[in-house]
Amino acid sequence: MIIMKNKIKLFAICSALALGSCNLDEKPYGFYSEDNFYKTAADAEAALTYAYGTLTYLEYSRTIFFLGDIASEITTTKSDASVDNQDLNNWKVDNFKTNGSLENFFKYAFIGVNRANAVIQKVPGCDFNQSLKDQYLGEAYFLRAWNYFNLVRNFGLVPLHNTVTGTLNQTSTPLAPNMDAMYDLILSDCRKAADLLSVYDAPRIGRADKVAAQSLAAKAYLYVASAKEHNVPLYKDMKRDFNAMYDSAAYYSGEVINKQSVYKFENSLLDIYDVEKPRGSEHIFIMAMDRSGSTEGEYSKISKMFIPYIDGATLYLKQGDSNTYIPTHDGWGEYRTEINFYNSYDPNDKRKTDLIVSKVYNANGTLKAEYPSKIPYPFCRKFIDPKFDADKTSTRPFLIRFSDVALIYAEAAGPTSKSYELVNFIRHRANLGDLKPNLDKNDFRKEIFKERTFELAFEGDHMYDLRRWNRITKDVPEAAGLSEDKVTFYPIPQAEINLNGSLR
Repeated sequence: MIIMKNKIKLFAICSALALGSCNLDEKPYGFYSEDNFYKTAADAEAALTYAYGTLTYLEYSRTIFFLGDIASEITTTKSDASVDNQDLNNWKVDNFKTNGSLENFFKYAFIGVNRANAVIQKVPGCDFNQSLKDQYLGEAYFLRAWNYFNLVRNFGLVPLHNTVTGTLNQTSTPLAPNMDAMYDLILSDCRKAADLLSVYDAPRIGRADKVAAQSLAAKAYLYVASAKEHNVPLYKDMKRDFNAMYDSAAYYSGEVINKQSVYKFENSLLDIYDVEKPRGSEHIFIMAMDRSGSTEGEYSKISKMFIPYIDGATLYLKQGDSNTYIPTHDGWGEYRTEINFYNSYDPNDKRKTDLIVSKVYNANGTLKAEYPSKIPYPFCRKFIDPKFDADKTSTRPFLIRFSDVALIYAEAAGPTSKSYELVNFIRHRANLGDLKPNLDKNDFRKEIFKERTFELAFEGDHMYDLRRWNRITKDVPEAAGLSEDKVTFYPIPQAEINLNGSLR
């Protein structure tokens, strides 16, 4: 865990959240005084909001894409990106120096864990309505599982904290003994969250419900199943049977698909990514950012990261096959589409023609620029806000989508009629024909892997599919020749090792 060195920062956190008397002694990050807190349901909800708030920190939200996409074969970064992000892109992260992007991701994930632990520890003793207590506890269990799932996928074994870290001596927790212990906590938290939570009447921006918990369980079970089946380091030594894990992934994703009606497929790809429709039926868990916010994190600049700089003026994007054009700012070109990946799409795939931009227009619909002339690379338009306010947008990372869960079900269950039905819906929406029928389980799962690559591209998920399939050195040119151990997990940041003597 990280030690807070800046006492003024701690004071600001405490004051802003009205958390009662605030001791200015050094405390671990994420710690706050609880002496006069958790007296009411409003207090508990404020603490839960504080735990959710970790996700939107600039250093955490942007790293979703650097860790989930940039290091893969689908995106790259610009030549003048920071050294830390260039190193991630080029697979030059090592044990001898701290990579700032990895350090921030590690740090804020543990801040999220600690804040969730505070809710889990304190809410049971509070005196307010039990149904609200169940909801807040369920969301806190979800958040703890979410942050640990992010940690284990990137760093492997990390320290396990299931209580609040409030003193310096509690920051020296050793690594979990094995992957089974890591997933004991993650999967238990997912199941507890699913049991405690109900299904919201409609998706809530930035909040998790029963369906989100079931979806996260499905993602975690699938990760274990495929990673063990494909002999990924550490996972191959787990005691869990990978066929049983596939069955559990199918069960939890099946609960999402078959047992509720709030979340479902969108018929239109453009509707999924319409910034004015964050409560759309695809959005099981979406990050809470809005252009009305006063600081980055409350609002988003994610669109700037994907869009290249063209001429500094407003650009207009064509809406699918229509003659409608929507405005956007141009950008910084940090997240850049790899041309080989762009060319690997079927030419008729709307996920290419409608969601990756190769031409931009003027307001009257006349051509302004195109790739490969004035547009340096075809860019992802999943994150576009036509009502942008200078650099402020409401573009939000899509953390769990219904289509993701549908593909989890298909991969886990194998080539059943339901699996084909789900995959073919996704393909038809993309203007493609049916998946080849009568595939055996192995070939079917390979096709689902491909479908996930195209469907979830630029959403911060692909690197984890490569990892659990043990395909990084095969599919990512920059990683060719590296060892399995080198590519499966990033090293725990040296700054963390310096702070926690048990990690040395």
